Amino acid sequence: QVHLVESGGGLVQPGGSLRLSCAASGFTDHYAIGWLRQAPGKGREGVACIRSFDGMTYYGDFVKGRFTISRDNAKNTVYLQMNSLKPEDTAVYYCAADTRPPFGSTWPNEYNYWGQGTQVTVSS
Repeated sequence: QVHLVESGGGLVQPGGSLRLSCAASGFTDHYAIGWLRQAPGKGREGVACIRSFDGMTYYGDFVKGRFTISRDNAKNTVYLQMNSLKPEDTAVYYCAADTRPPFGSTWPNEYNYWGQGTQVTVSS
């Protein structure tokens, strides 16, 4: 059974940084891990994803070099480093897994396993 647990959210000032972590387990084949977010009153949108088998990464257009997704295979953990945070980045951030090929989409509907989410608030 796939299990995803996020951590690292919190309150940060505009221009600040946060690193989110996703402990992922239970996989039996190739998969992709994505970070997606949902702001108040809005639908979910993809932030970034990384493929398990080759480390290829994909980003949402709005990221524009501010965020970096990475993985530590020894720890079964995927990270999202977020820099230059803006108030509009305020949202619940979810770690999600896509176990159905093809892999590499940031489209929320592609993901079939979800974590519980972690709140990120960017405010002065």
